[in-house]
Amino acid sequence: MEMTKSFELTGFQRDLLYVIAGSEQPSGQTVRREMENYIENVNHGRLYPNLEALVESSLIKKGSQDQRTNYYEITETGRELLSRRRKWENKYLSDQQGINQDQLTSSVSG
Repeated sequence: MEMTKSFELTGFQRDLLYVIAGSEQPSGQTVRREMENYIENVNHGRLYPNLEALVESSLIKKGSQDQRTNYYEITETGRELLSRRRKWENKYLSDQQGINQDQLTSSVSG
């Protein structure tokens, strides 16, 4: 399998990965609710095709909670991709550049 690069993902897909990585087998609706804390109008037509694209890229896996509800879980490949992305981000957003994590956090939450 060709390695997916974080730059090949849309920002929305990358955000989905972060939400799934930080949750324990969330359902699609749980992911949607979490995303809507930061992004307006995360509808079915946007959410599920992007989740499916991540499944097809082997970045997440989909399982069944019950007959009507699926859950999503990040794969090792997905974790590695996020780790590489974080290292790349940190290369540009480091204390040496005059930006620290507290500044980033306050600007995002403000």
